[in-house]
Amino acid sequence: MKEEKHYGLFTAVSMIVGICVGSGIFFKADDILGATGGNVALGILVFCIGAFSIIFGSITLTQLANRTEKTGGVVAYFEEFISDKAASAFGWFQLFVYLPTITVVVSWVSGIYTCMLLGLPNTLETQTLIGTGYMAFFFLLNYFSLRLGGYFQNLATIMKLIPLIAIAFVGIFWKEPAPIVPPELAVPITNVGWGWLAALAPMAFSYDGWTIATNITHEVKNAKRTMPMALTIGPLLVLAIYLTYFSGLVSIAGPEYILAMGDEATTTVGISLLGERGGSIILSFVLIAILGVTNGVIMGILRLPQALAEKNMLPNSAKVKQIDPKSQLSPVAAQIAFAITFVWMVLHYLTQKSGIMGGGDVSEIAIVFSYLTYVILYLKVISMTKEGVITSPFFGWIMPVFAIMGSAIILIGGIVSNPTYVPVFILFCFVVCFIGYKYYEKKITV
Repeated sequence: MKEEKHYGLFTAVSMIVGICVGSGIFFKADDILGATGGNVALGILVFCIGAFSIIFGSITLTQLANRTEKTGGVVAYFEEFISDKAASAFGWFQLFVYLPTITVVVSWVSGIYTCMLLGLPNTLETQTLIGTGYMAFFFLLNYFSLRLGGYFQNLATIMKLIPLIAIAFVGIFWKEPAPIVPPELAVPITNVGWGWLAALAPMAFSYDGWTIATNITHEVKNAKRTMPMALTIGPLLVLAIYLTYFSGLVSIAGPEYILAMGDEATTTVGISLLGERGGSIILSFVLIAILGVTNGVIMGILRLPQALAEKNMLPNSAKVKQIDPKSQLSPVAAQIAFAITFVWMVLHYLTQKSGIMGGGDVSEIAIVFSYLTYVILYLKVISMTKEGVITSPFFGWIMPVFAIMGSAIILIGGIVSNPTYVPVFILFCFVVCFIGYKYYEKKITV
């Protein structure tokens, strides 16, 4: 049966914006400002670099999407254009590192904002405990009720745009002085030199998720024309939302106050806009938005072991891919996904407690490594251009070259942010991919 083409440009753009605009902008804006030494202009430059890295990369990947009938987005591209073993390697990285680390971090951040909203002790232990509770709840919700998980996702998508647009709009006309910075918390604005490159790591988190949009290419009308347009317009809209929110936040609170208060600066903005209860109102919107991201990522990782098992890319695949008729999901896959994520929650707690990640977290490294894996696909596009499969120099040469440059910039930013441990974690990601590669290689030779 021929797959129906029912998505247009508007839907494709909306999906990209909905995926990218998530939790990162709320709790990474202060990290980006901190890495730039409080320099607002450099912060804006970082957001622009992120947007253009995505545009070049996403347009390059559409050249692959338009030439395969397989579904599954990036995993399918590795399977179709590189090899099944490479697809297994990438799938293992997604399952054992990428998705669980993102799930853990957004769950933990949900705990941070819950502590701020309810006035609970804002300790790492409390944040982690609450975050683990949220994580377990959404695993159960999405396993036992696909419909409720979907409803919550739609609600959160709408809710997360409200504080972003409100702060961005008010910031344009804001004339009041910035709040006073407590002397004991003051962080001086300094010239960080090339150290601002460290801001590229939290920036990558803020934009992450754009590759998921390529999953719907086969359902888009006139995809060869529509998807490149959507993957250009979408990131530009995300950039506009981020820049106006960032500028509004700085206009209302001031860079010094944001550096001093970190994530809690959002509360101050709410109070400035809406009075004493304004902080709680804004925090409520932000919390729902972040919980929506948590729910969405869990919806993905819950199904990933099952998807890999269907391709015989996991041990005991026959058992893992068995679906429960009531939940319409694999119970074994759900258990595997939760177990991996819980282990990463423990590891995340230990890295935050020890401070080895500096101001970052384990998800940033996974995201940086994911950009390295995309380079393989960008090089494949260049190879196809040399072979004459892709005839356009713009799409076959210019776009992938700039995409590779974008990945290199993000890699440099990740290393600058933590030169001691980032290379170690990247090596760990390589090891996970190698195990996935060798497992499938052994599987097909038996």
